[in-house]
Amino acid sequence: MPSEYAKSLGARLRAIRTQQGLSLHGVEEKSRGRWKAVVVGSYERGDRAVTVQKLAELADFYGVPVSELLPGGAAPSPLGPTPKLVIDLERLAALPKEKAGALARYAATIQSQRGDYNGKVLSIRQEDLRSLAVIYDKSPSELTEELISWGVLDAEARRAVETF
Repeated sequence: MPSEYAKSLGARLRAIRTQQGLSLHGVEEKSRGRWKAVVVGSYERGDRAVTVQKLAELADFYGVPVSELLPGGAAPSPLGPTPKLVIDLERLAALPKEKAGALARYAATIQSQRGDYNGKVLSIRQEDLRSLAVIYDKSPSELTEELISWGVLDAEARRAVETF
């Protein structure tokens, strides 16, 4: 049975991972297999002890100080996952290429990397929206408003931009 400390450490690890919009499988993919989903999941549940060295490496992978992962300090905020950014791929396909070509190519690249070809919607991360904003020469909030007006993003996406 995991100790309270192990559970607290695991909860902080999970909070950091979800803040970054990563699933356990996403961690494994992003780390190119360095961090196995099953291992990170067992750390998060407190079922497996994490060494100081591994904790430091995991903090480095997430780009946070080790102190953010240790229980007893201030909790990382927000603790919940950030709102989802979901692109309507069917609506995107109906837009003129001169308007949405860059977004369509970007979405196709993400689909290819993930092997995700459901064809209806595609979840993107805040980092993707930032990259797209650079491509479109707009701020993330300006691009979000434009994508909402095109019908490609739901109005709920505004909440995701507020967390930038």
